Amino acid sequence: MLNCTVLDDYQKVAERMADWSSLKDQVKTQFISTYYPPSAQAQLIEKIKDQEILVMMRERTVFDAELLSKLPKLKLLVTSGMRNAAIDLNFASRNGIVVCGTRSLPEPPIEHTWALILGLARHITKESLLLRQSGPWQSTVGIGLHGKRLGILGLGKIGTQVAKIGKAFGMDVMAWSQNLTKDKTDSLGISLASSKQDLLESSDFVSVHLVLSERTKNLIGAKDFLTMRPSAYLINTSRAAIVNEDDLIVALKSGQIAGAGLDVFNIEPLPLDHPFRSLPNVLATPHIGYVTEENYGFYFREAVENIHAYLRKTPIRELTMVTHQIQSKL
Repeated sequence: MLNCTVLDDYQKVAERMADWSSLKDQVKTQFISTYYPPSAQAQLIEKIKDQEILVMMRERTVFDAELLSKLPKLKLLVTSGMRNAAIDLNFASRNGIVVCGTRSLPEPPIEHTWALILGLARHITKESLLLRQSGPWQSTVGIGLHGKRLGILGLGKIGTQVAKIGKAFGMDVMAWSQNLTKDKTDSLGISLASSKQDLLESSDFVSVHLVLSERTKNLIGAKDFLTMRPSAYLINTSRAAIVNEDDLIVALKSGQIAGAGLDVFNIEPLPLDHPFRSLPNVLATPHIGYVTEENYGFYFREAVENIHAYLRKTPIRELTMVTHQIQSKL
């Protein structure tokens, strides 16, 4: 009998999302909803040191060489999605650990991006709270999206759909990334920015949809915020490290930009005393852009499929450095 642990099941829903009982003759499965921060790694290791199979949720736990080296029984690591920067794939390969992924729907983060944009534009959170608290009726004046410029950083699968929705709202949509071509933007009927600076200085809303890499880390920093309009909003549902967090806090506090809609953070869960929890011009959500019934259904059903395939000695949806590099270019 092999031991399997499903980690970081924050909402305690993993067990009902798939037929784990189909594994019961060969695998004993447990579910852990507790989050173990890096400072509690010793407690995490104690919990999972005897596990042959681990199922992880996105990048909630970092499986670097240090952690993997302390899990000598681990043979199969299953992650949600087909790309995970929190796994040391080289170490896993060298030590005989099979890493497999699952499909991940693009629609949930696309929809969540627009929830943040609309929430910022119309002050939804503030107005809803005041209504519930019997506060003043209509305390803010929102801004319309029609005719405003939406600047998109990264025009991949998600960025493309965000652009199409922007056009449906009647927005002037512009995009930029280091390898973006005019043929791509022309095919969508949107503008290609001549540079990152061109996009930032002319956009009313800037939405980040890039893959995190050494090239995109800290892509937006202090100088970029000075370039942006004081009335502009930044939305990031991609990866926190693409935007320099300290510089963003300064820009928000000083009024260099009007506000930010954020679903990703350098440290997750976000510390209780973090400025993003209290800044009035921040609309922040706890990394729920991908968290939907539909996505979780894919994640956990295909995790079970991956385990069955591994038991048959025919692993599927394997993640290697090659597949990871291919996915990172999409």
